[in-house]
Amino acid sequence: MSRELRAAFNGRRVLVTGGLGFIGSNLTRRLVEYGSDVTVIDALVPGYGGNLFNVDDVRERIHLIVDDVCDAAAIEACVEARDFVFNLVGQVSHIDSMSQPDIDLENNCHAPLAVLEACRRTNRAAHVVYSSTRQIYGRPERIPVDESHPCRPVDVNGIHKWAAEQYHRLYDEVYGITSAVLRLTNTYGPGVLVKHPRQGFIGWFLRKVVEGGEIEIMGDGSQVRDMNFVDDVVDALLLAAVTPAARGQIYNLGSPQPVALLEIARRLIAIAGSGSLRFVPFPPERKRIDVGSVSVDYARIRADLGWQPRIGLDEGLARSVRYYQEHLDRYLD
Repeated sequence: MSRELRAAFNGRRVLVTGGLGFIGSNLTRRLVEYGSDVTVIDALVPGYGGNLFNVDDVRERIHLIVDDVCDAAAIEACVEARDFVFNLVGQVSHIDSMSQPDIDLENNCHAPLAVLEACRRTNRAAHVVYSSTRQIYGRPERIPVDESHPCRPVDVNGIHKWAAEQYHRLYDEVYGITSAVLRLTNTYGPGVLVKHPRQGFIGWFLRKVVEGGEIEIMGDGSQVRDMNFVDDVVDALLLAAVTPAARGQIYNLGSPQPVALLEIARRLIAIAGSGSLRFVPFPPERKRIDVGSVSVDYARIRADLGWQPRIGLDEGLARSVRYYQEHLDRYLD
């Protein structure tokens, strides 16, 4: 796979929105490795995960623009003449979306729409890939959840991400802007936000074990999740950009062996050789939007694009722990 992707992206002009964030920066570094001409735009909004250290090793090999994609002039200049646009802009905190729905609307509807509008005005030939979330399904009616499952988001973030998916579908059908959508599940790895627990559990678990602290498990920890190491997610994004069959499609990402939160915590403690855990009740604001156990069917992307996870959970957790044992201080400011 890597040989074919390297050939597909070598010398190509690529834009990554939100490229200083967790997934965007890992994608950016891979594109640089493959020989792409990469532009990154990121507003570096405090608390959202953007971090200059995420691209420190490739900083001199990318075009970096610190600006808001909702600035029409800025995003049009970025989009112009790009072969591929990875539309990763947004914020991922479900709990924040409930307390600040207007801000979530701006980041998860207006921002990705602004990128599409820039493509419509200046570059309809760009291939666009949008990163969505399996959270749009809400509480599962059946498991595993496939792409035909009803979408009933339990929080504002899920509603806005679902709307952004529809923008991409519409702009493909009406304006001919080739697009594909990936519904990501729990992505983890080097660069994941660890500063606070509002953007998912895994970054916070990582920080706690690296610091020798205590992981708090809400409920009994039996809730099941799919886990994807970030390198595997990058593979999926790249494949979706260059595979003709992906046009206009929506794909789930998932894992072959979903795992309970309690088991993830125990594995992290064992790998790090530090940390502990305790059980706590769900805070009311989290209980209201908790979806329970979820596992995802990713048969469609496996059949169409040949994608499946390569990095096992223990290997991915070990890589993540080692990274933060070395670099935690770069992620706490």
